[in-house]
Amino acid sequence: MTLTPTTLQDDHVLLEPLAPHHAPDLEAAAADGELWNLWFTSAPAPGQASGYIEKALAGLAANAMLPFAVREKSSGQIVGTTRFYDFVPELPRIAIGYTWYAKRWQKSHLNTACKRLLLQHAFETLGCVAVEFHTDHRNLDSQRAIERLGAHKDGVLRAHKRRPDGSLRDTVCYSILAGEWPDVQRWLTMRLTRLSAQN
Repeated sequence: MTLTPTTLQDDHVLLEPLAPHHAPDLEAAAADGELWNLWFTSAPAPGQASGYIEKALAGLAANAMLPFAVREKSSGQIVGTTRFYDFVPELPRIAIGYTWYAKRWQKSHLNTACKRLLLQHAFETLGCVAVEFHTDHRNLDSQRAIERLGAHKDGVLRAHKRRPDGSLRDTVCYSILAGEWPDVQRWLTMRLTRLSAQN
């Protein structure tokens, strides 16, 4: 099975295949909140968006990643990025991550909309048996956001990776199984309806 660039969308968000021409828009989105200064995020620093995209596309070429630019529909603006990664086609199984949004869109309906689209693609198109989420044990906001999706906390991989500053990170691991997807989908749809009414 090969990961193929595709467009995913609903009434709130358009996930379009990440491409080199997105570099200026990603730099602008990352500048909203100076996200590169957050040691637990993957957002590129000024002047580094092109290299960030190149690495994501190398992952696509290796059939390990499927990266997207996130376009918020009401404004038409690129407001962040997300991707599938750690693809295991034999099962198949995949992870969702490398996700960040401009500060003004954090804690809005946007993340719920994106995750619903990605999970639907993973389970209903790719036929995955499970979807994983990984986050830094110090990133409590990310952990709470993943838990709000209905994901199960599987455990912690200690001294798992190095952060951009070279320090060691413990990685908190979550998953959603294919059999859990119908209930998760219903929950996300209800949550999205409520959150979008508040924005």
